[in-house]
Amino acid sequence: MSSAYRYCPSCATPLAMLALEEDSGLVERLRCPACGFTHWNNPTPVLAGIVELGGRILLARNAAWPRADMFGLITGFMEAGETPEEGIRREIAEETSLVVDELSLVGVHDFQRMNQVIITYHARAHGDVKLSPELVEYQLKPPEEVLCWRAGTGLALAQWLRARGIEPGFRDDPPRPNAASPAT
Repeated sequence: MSSAYRYCPSCATPLAMLALEEDSGLVERLRCPACGFTHWNNPTPVLAGIVELGGRILLARNAAWPRADMFGLITGFMEAGETPEEGIRREIAEETSLVVDELSLVGVHDFQRMNQVIITYHARAHGDVKLSPELVEYQLKPPEEVLCWRAGTGLALAQWLRARGIEPGFRDDPPRPNAASPAT
């Protein structure tokens, strides 16, 4: 179990991996040996949007991603005091300047590598795309040309495509006709 926490936020004692009895049995977690604080390390809720604009899916490339051929869904962290629906509407507006007209839940998926729970929505939107500084470019692709990835938001995108009668292709599959650069 990795965590950025090293010291107790209550008393500043170094945290240690300690096993204690919990409702589910003996569980080892980062705990404070002095005051008993437990770092639960609960997953972070992340919101994702399969943004549909004019019948095409918007995929964007994050400025921090090293590969120029990697594009993904619009995502962001849910903030305190907002519902998931409010959060994904906010993220889409902040990152693309688009206005969401319709929103429907696609699903909830775990992304254990990042200790996240991803709540994905399909969003029909309108407007002119203007990317935030954290995104450097975007693509608009027909749903049948989008390539999925085998983790996190890629699983949600594949689920959404299947619900529309489109068998998804995946980045590591043999190339498909008419498939452009892969999404992430």
